[in-house]
Amino acid sequence: MSEKKDYAKLSLAAHREWRGKIEIQPRVPVKNKEDLSLAYTPGVAEPCLVIAKDPAESFNLTRRWNLCLVLTDGSAVLGLGNIGPQAAMPVMEGKCALFKAFGDVDAFPLCMASQDKDEIIRTAVNIAGSFGGINLEDIAAPRCFEIEAALKEKLDIPVFHDDQHGTAIVTYAGIVNALKITGRDIKDTRIVMNGAGAAGIAISELVLNAGCQDLLLVDSRGICYEGRPEGMNKYKDAIAQRGNPQKRSGSLADALVGADIFIGVSAPHVMTTEMVKTMNKDSIVMACANPTPEIEPEDAYAGGAAIVATGRSDHPNQINNVNAFPGVFRGAFDVGASEINMEMKLAAAHAIAEMVTEEELANKTITPEAFNPEVAKAVAKAVAQAARDTGVARR
Repeated sequence: MSEKKDYAKLSLAAHREWRGKIEIQPRVPVKNKEDLSLAYTPGVAEPCLVIAKDPAESFNLTRRWNLCLVLTDGSAVLGLGNIGPQAAMPVMEGKCALFKAFGDVDAFPLCMASQDKDEIIRTAVNIAGSFGGINLEDIAAPRCFEIEAALKEKLDIPVFHDDQHGTAIVTYAGIVNALKITGRDIKDTRIVMNGAGAAGIAISELVLNAGCQDLLLVDSRGICYEGRPEGMNKYKDAIAQRGNPQKRSGSLADALVGADIFIGVSAPHVMTTEMVKTMNKDSIVMACANPTPEIEPEDAYAGGAAIVATGRSDHPNQINNVNAFPGVFRGAFDVGASEINMEMKLAAAHAIAEMVTEEELANKTITPEAFNPEVAKAVAKAVAQAARDTGVARR
């Protein structure tokens, strides 16, 4: 038996050696006076004057068109919680490295020492002219919703909270293929969404827009329904109105009776084999809490699940955001999109799903390999076309 690697220890040692996972390098030569005159003074004055007359020219005359800001306040970092801006930096650097490796998107991390939403919004607006898009990262709910909504209203560049929308895209991609295997139509499918934070709300919105008509959103207090006296907010209310107009109530166990799909972005081991047994035949279980899922795959299979997915790389059917965000931004940047809308997100999900061929599609193969370089290309192409089709592409 091979020895299990201690990735915490190995990663810490690697980070001490790397001293950072990204760096800035010039794209032009600066080796002589001629180079200097073109890249800097005196020649650089002319592009400056052109941009002064028309700021949109900054997308043509600078690297802005391919530069994404990765912005966090350190309040909800990778399952670690509110650990602050400096402690969030290793994750943000990693995100930037993935942007470049998978989508050839230049990304720059900014970790703010403030969790005041108005200050975060103000800062992002003030520096947005240097970037082609903004990826919000690891910001706690509900503040993340308010920040994203305000920035989308104020800015004409893509603003995308990956914890919400990247997770939603890859989750729905897995659902698309799981429905094919089990012979279901999403319009006739009952979904239980456990977890009503950033990811849970975004996944719910996406599957409802994809055609689901029966979705029970469940939080720590049970099933969300309009008018529930405790623990509700306008985001939960909006999902409950659409997915649960009958105002059904009860616990997670109650919600799962007769359900076709369970999606979890919540807490470890909140689901049991007995709960799975109450779901419909050939149920689909997507237990994505990390690092410990809502139910272990073997326990879900023991309850009768036909397909099980997790967020872990050591189990089949990993729900991995790296399949989404690099290609989404690549596609948006390629056409100068002013936003990333619902149609673009749905297009991305279907592109990811289609990367699993008919020959490969199986109960333990509903998602593509995270290191398949063709995934980001396919996603970018689909996102770019959706941007054109919806009128948000500027080139």
